[in-house]
Amino acid sequence: MQQGDKVAIVCCSNGEPRSYQEKLERLHDILMQIGLVPVWSDYIYERDSVFSGTASQRAESLMDFYRDDSIKAVFDISGGDIANEILPYLDFDVIAKSRKRFWGYSDLTTIMNAIYAKTGKTSVLYQIRNMLYDCADRQREEFAKAVMHQQKDLYDFEYQFLQGQKMSGIVIGGNIRCLLKLAGTPYMLDFTDKILLLEARSGGVAQMVTYLSQLKQMGAFNKVSGILLGTFTQMMKEEFNPTIYNLIKQYAGEDIPIAYTMQIGHGTDSKAIVIGEKYMLESKKD
Repeated sequence: MQQGDKVAIVCCSNGEPRSYQEKLERLHDILMQIGLVPVWSDYIYERDSVFSGTASQRAESLMDFYRDDSIKAVFDISGGDIANEILPYLDFDVIAKSRKRFWGYSDLTTIMNAIYAKTGKTSVLYQIRNMLYDCADRQREEFAKAVMHQQKDLYDFEYQFLQGQKMSGIVIGGNIRCLLKLAGTPYMLDFTDKILLLEARSGGVAQMVTYLSQLKQMGAFNKVSGILLGTFTQMMKEEFNPTIYNLIKQYAGEDIPIAYTMQIGHGTDSKAIVIGEKYMLESKKD
């Protein structure tokens, strides 16, 4: 992107509380300082319960930005639970022909993976609101370098292997709870030869067992080329036992390569990863 380029700000999942308005105005100023011109959707703030608008209204707002050639990227600042209700209203033919990327995280896992499943287009798992919080200086610097100068710092994350030495494949997935909303729908992905990224904000052992059991019963672990674990915020903060690492080994088996990173997920220090892009991960030699 270049100085003065317009970017869309949308809210496809839960609407933002009105109490966040001051923070979002700061985010607007930050993007302007970077050199981007934010264009805000009409459906940002809560109007009726968690809804900023109906599913069709939120979807049409997103599609308007995809149809607008002056918009160079789409950043979703929401999270929550209701993003998947807009999927039937999206025009994937328009999205397939567009050169702009969708950015988001958490519940937007549903949209990003649906975009890849339907179009083969990539999206970025990253929340631009990270530029407002405790790691703001680094996040702003790395984001600006990534979008304005195509530098890779924002995408460079450290990882270690739990088992195996390497994995290669197109990355799919994201938030484990939200990914599974796509099961049984026309928007679910083919797991074959993919690197499956899994992370979570909330949930303890029982919830993780539920999600991992479903993935196993779907045959995902027999198809993917590897598993990359991001942060599991509640599991790690409350030091649940068994750990997510023990659980993933139990359900995925001993043969599949498994790596983990503390730099992808819901943390305010999180890096970005591209859903739909091919990655090669290898064990670092001492």
